[in-house]
Amino acid sequence: MNGQHHVDMKYSIPKPSSKIKPKSKIRDFVVMTAATAIMACGIYFFKFANNFAFGGITGLAVLVAETGTISSSDFNFVCNIVLLVLGFLIMGKSFGAKTFYCSMLLSFLLSILERVYPMDGPLTNQPVLELIFAIAVPAFGSAVLFNMGASSGGTDIVAMILKKYTGYDIGRVLMISDVAIAVAGVFVFGMETGLFSILGLVLRSLITDNFIESFNLSKCFNVVCDSPEPICNFIIRDLHRGATVYSAQGVFSGQKKYIVLTALNRPQAVRLRNFIKETEPGAFILISNTSEIIGRGFHTV
Repeated sequence: MNGQHHVDMKYSIPKPSSKIKPKSKIRDFVVMTAATAIMACGIYFFKFANNFAFGGITGLAVLVAETGTISSSDFNFVCNIVLLVLGFLIMGKSFGAKTFYCSMLLSFLLSILERVYPMDGPLTNQPVLELIFAIAVPAFGSAVLFNMGASSGGTDIVAMILKKYTGYDIGRVLMISDVAIAVAGVFVFGMETGLFSILGLVLRSLITDNFIESFNLSKCFNVVCDSPEPICNFIIRDLHRGATVYSAQGVFSGQKKYIVLTALNRPQAVRLRNFIKETEPGAFILISNTSEIIGRGFHTV
């Protein structure tokens, strides 16, 4: 919503600045580094330590480490380097710099943790608690990266390559490979650990999706009112958002009404609701949650 109005009204709209400030690269760098570090801690202290094989490169690393030829962290490091090289050779400039950085950092941190804090077993004797942290901690970090347009590499790189050259349903292919790795955990580590791995695979995607939706949650307002000018001016001048106004008619009263449509983040939504309550108490407000808004001020296409 970019301030388009479908009725003949005049609003005091401040002129946008001709220079659009880019996102702080330092802030992005810090957030990506922190999110990747969180992922590394969750994977190393809870996933690797319990031999949970949820799928992906880290899940495969758990299985390979059981052979004794290479540790989980080192296998993850080698695989990610190979995949990153393939990604650059095959994908070219379309291969994301953020994914490269996060993938390399994750592999590096896992190798450092293995040498600085070697572990012979789980942190606790509560496998269910360990499973919860093995899922939730990396899922949180992964959701933060995804929300910034980055990823931790691994099978995501394989998906990018397959998507470019094949017509396969990439999500289904990756799910099959993840299930295969989780089932293999039953034969390698026993029934209990294998079943925990399968359960973790099922819960991982659900938790990651919930984290992503929570980060992106916004409020969509439909305000039916008699006088839209004060509301629109407040949205534009105080909240620095756009709005669209529609002309409408009340079915029972037959009176002319206006509908103000806008999308806001949660703090802005609270301010607008309080403002309408004070200035237009007779307004009818519909507020809905949405986790995907594409447009100026939100996400790009």
